[in-house]
Amino acid sequence: MRFDPTPLYPSRRSPVFAENAVATSQPLAAQAGLAMLAKGGNAVDAALAAAITLPVVEPTGNGLGSDAFAILWDGEQLHGLNASGPSPAGWTPDRFAGQTKIPFRGWEAVTVPGAVSAWAELSREFGRLDFADLFEPAIRYARDGFVVTPIIGKLWELGARELAPQPGFADMFMPGGRAPAPGEVFRSEALARSLEMIAASGGETFYRGELAEKIAAHSAACGGAMTADDLADYRPEWVGTIDMDAFGVSMHEIPPNGQGIAALMALGILDSLDLGPEMDSPQSLHCQIEAMKLALADLHAYVADPRHMDRVSSSDLLDRNYLADRAKLIDPKKAQAFQPGPFQDGGTVYITAADADGMMVSFIQSNYSGFGSGVVVPDTGISLQNRGAGFSLAEGHPNQVGPGKKPFHTIIPGFLMRDGAPLTSFGVMGGPIQAQGHVQMALRMEVFGQDPQTACDAPRWRVLDAKRVAIEPEIGKAALDGLEALGHEITFDAPGEAFGFGGAQAIRKLDRGYVAGSDPRKDGCAVGF
Repeated sequence: MRFDPTPLYPSRRSPVFAENAVATSQPLAAQAGLAMLAKGGNAVDAALAAAITLPVVEPTGNGLGSDAFAILWDGEQLHGLNASGPSPAGWTPDRFAGQTKIPFRGWEAVTVPGAVSAWAELSREFGRLDFADLFEPAIRYARDGFVVTPIIGKLWELGARELAPQPGFADMFMPGGRAPAPGEVFRSEALARSLEMIAASGGETFYRGELAEKIAAHSAACGGAMTADDLADYRPEWVGTIDMDAFGVSMHEIPPNGQGIAALMALGILDSLDLGPEMDSPQSLHCQIEAMKLALADLHAYVADPRHMDRVSSSDLLDRNYLADRAKLIDPKKAQAFQPGPFQDGGTVYITAADADGMMVSFIQSNYSGFGSGVVVPDTGISLQNRGAGFSLAEGHPNQVGPGKKPFHTIIPGFLMRDGAPLTSFGVMGGPIQAQGHVQMALRMEVFGQDPQTACDAPRWRVLDAKRVAIEPEIGKAALDGLEALGHEITFDAPGEAFGFGGAQAIRKLDRGYVAGSDPRKDGCAVGF
C-alpha cells in the first residue's frame, strides 16, 4: 500500500517507519520495549517490558492487579491469550441481593487479576530474554522515580478526588496528600519491591506466594470475598481468536468474555453495505454507526463468559446469513433504535510491538475504570481492577454474577490478516469505545487507505444509546449536519473524559519493516529502529 504523506487531521506526529517498532500510551514504556529489542529480545519481550513498565508510569489506566489479553503472530500462526480472572468463589448472586448493580469501587468490585499471569505465560512460551530482564526499566522507574506526563497527570488528579477514601489508595498515589502534578516526580519503593518479587519468582508470588498472602489478608481485613485459594487456582487460557472476513482482510479478536465480537459483527454487517468513497461522509458514518448499534444490541444481550453462553454462541452471532439479515434493518435515510436479534433457545493501556523476524504482538491490560477499584494492597503498590462491575445482576442473564465466573470485558486487542499473512497489530484503549474504535481503525486503514498514524489522528464517533452519538467536532460541519438530518442526536462530549474517544496504537507490516502510529489523545508514542 502507498501512503499519502499529506496530513488529513490535526496532529503533531508523523508515522514511524522501522524494522523493529513499539507503540504505546506512555513514552517511557515505549522506550522500555525498544530497549529489549536492542538487547536482542523479540516482539514479545518488547511488549512485556512495556506492559510491566506501564503500571509504574501510567497507574491511571492499569496496575499490577489488572487483567490482560493478547493476540500474537509468532511468525507462523496466530495465538490468542485470555488472562482475565474469574470472580471469587464467594460471589453468589445472594451476596449482592437487594442491590441494583455490582459496586463500582472497593473490594466488592475486584475479580482475580490476570495481568501478571499473562506476563509470565507469554514470556515462558514465546520470549527470548530472561523474564527478570524485562523488569529492569519498571523497577528503576518505581525506585528512582519518573516525571509524570501531562494527560496522565490530569487523570491522576481526577481519580484522586474520588478514590482517596478507598483502602490504601492515598498512601500509594497521593504523596503529601495530593496527586502528583505533571512535571513532578513520583516513586514507590513498595512497588519496586513487588516487581522484584514477581521477576524473581516468574510471577508465582502473585498467585501462590507472599504477595498472594498479602492480597488475601487485605481482602479479609476489608470484608472482601477473595481468598488465597481464589488466587492459587487461577491460570490464564490460550483461547485462539475469532475472525470476520470483510473488505479483503480478516479481522481477528479474542472470543468472549470480551466485546471484540461486536467489532467483528459490525464489520460483517458493513461488508454488505455501500459506504461510498469517503470515510467521513454522512453516508459512510451513518452506515458505520447503525451497524455498530446493531452489534451492541446483541453484545449486551448475549455475550458473557462463554461457559455460560448456553443460548447464543459466538458462531451464531458471526453467521454471515444472520449478519446479512441484520444489515437489511439499516435505513439509509434515518437513524434507528435496534433490539437484539431473534435467536431460538439452543482505562486501559494498549501496546503493540513487532520485530525484524516477523513476530507481531497486540497486547492490552487494564484496571477497567482508571485506577480500577481504588483498592491498593498495603506495602505492595498493588492496585486492583474493578472488573467485577462488568457483571449483571439480572436474573437469568448469561452475564449474571456467579462464583468462579469471568465478567463481561471491554478490553480487546485487535489484529488484521490478509491471505493468511499478518497485516496490522492494533488496539483502541478506552472502555466502551474499543469495539467501535476497532471498526473505525480497520475501515480507515484497509478500506480508505489511511496510514496508521493518520488513522490514530482521525476524529472518532461513539454510540451512546439508541439515537445519541458522541463525535469529535474535527469530523467537519458537512458530516455533522448530514448525520443530524438523518436523525442522529449529536454530542461532542463522550463520558469518560480522555477515555471517551479512546487511544489507538497500531503497527502495520510493510514489504520491509513496519509503519507505526500512536494516538495524540495520549502521552505515548511510536518508536523504532
